[in-house]
Amino acid sequence: MPESRRTHELPTALLTDPQMIDACRVRDFARIFRLVKTRAGIYPSMIARRCELTPSRVGEVIAGRRQLLHMDVIERIADGLRIPGHMLGLTRREWETPTVLAVVERQPTGPGHPPTELRPLAALPGVGVDSILALAAGTNPSPSTLHALRSSIEDYWRRDDEHGGETLRPAVVGQLRYVEGLLKDRRPPPIQHGLYGIAAELARLTGWTYFDARQYHQARAYFSEALQLAKEISDRPFMANVLACMSLQATYQDKPADALALVSAAQDQARAVSGTTARVRAMLAMREAFAHAALGDRRATHTAISEAHSQFERIRPGDPDPPWVSYFDEPKLIVDTGIAHGRLGEAAIAEPLIADALQREDPANQRGRAFHAFWLAQTQLQRGNLDHACHTATEALVPAAAVTSERVSGHLREFYDQLAPHREVPAAVAFEARLREVLPVPGQRTPSSMRT
Repeated sequence: MPESRRTHELPTALLTDPQMIDACRVRDFARIFRLVKTRAGIYPSMIARRCELTPSRVGEVIAGRRQLLHMDVIERIADGLRIPGHMLGLTRREWETPTVLAVVERQPTGPGHPPTELRPLAALPGVGVDSILALAAGTNPSPSTLHALRSSIEDYWRRDDEHGGETLRPAVVGQLRYVEGLLKDRRPPPIQHGLYGIAAELARLTGWTYFDARQYHQARAYFSEALQLAKEISDRPFMANVLACMSLQATYQDKPADALALVSAAQDQARAVSGTTARVRAMLAMREAFAHAALGDRRATHTAISEAHSQFERIRPGDPDPPWVSYFDEPKLIVDTGIAHGRLGEAAIAEPLIADALQREDPANQRGRAFHAFWLAQTQLQRGNLDHACHTATEALVPAAAVTSERVSGHLREFYDQLAPHREVPAAVAFEARLREVLPVPGQRTPSSMRT
């Protein structure tokens, strides 16, 4: 991400803070500017420069002596402070829109190639049969349309696990825009509610594909969109799920305090409804453990791990779990427990847990196998078992080569960096040779902080 875009971002914890959300909703720029100053360290002079306002005008707004009502000024503030458009009642800003949305393929014209209409993004290669069936339903969606769209999302997630989300993203974004188009018309409440839920899940999936590619700015924009869509139907468990995704992203951005704030907000959403299942609560407790581990808080991490296991033990057959949490099964609980211990440097506890979960990992989940093999190698290296660690990391390269995921590549390059003191050892030499065949080895060291 370019430096200018990175520095313009507001902290995730601020953009998801109820005070900020409310201030944006009513366009109370005095409150917005004060929050931006105290929470993001962007002082009035900087606000003025970014938003093309005079410092005196900003000062008057903060003092309550002036209001900002003109749309062009509001748009400049959204763009200057990188406040997502929907928070201020604006359309999606240009900087929020992925470049893929601006790309339109044209069919060749001329003899043998009559002019054709531009293809909608939802019909780009990679879209599933269920998606095509949904599109064929036109603009009068029925319960069967919703079922087709949900089946399509399940297929997207499966292929994301197996191959990564890079090639899926154009189809997913196209389908998201298609569903949002359907939401412009009034529908019977069950259909309208279902469409909002589907749009929220498609936005979360799009955010996830950008997160997996380590394109964090775009990921956050889509996670925020998913949050807003879920809020429209008061789907608090799903809002908790999105906030948990944002918490995990914050750990990758080395923002552990934001990670903890976001997962705490997720748990607040889950507690606000009585129907939140034990599996959802277990997943959220484990995300809390990750945040505490990133902060190095051993006691709080252990407490959160215990809570995750306690909640998991309460799961009963027939529980009305939402589909998006079905991935959080016993092997996932075990491997996440191991990763949390590993982040604390408790390798002796972590290694057998991760090894056990890796043995039970679905062979089709290439990214999961690569991740978990990396973490096993990481704990083996912490324990001084260099040969075992290099062998395990070499095995991780097999599923890594089958999936397009910058997160996977980044983890394995981190491991390569950590081998620097042992580069002459035969096992390390063999791993490096294989790594160079599968992934380009960067000239610079990547951050060696342990991530999940």
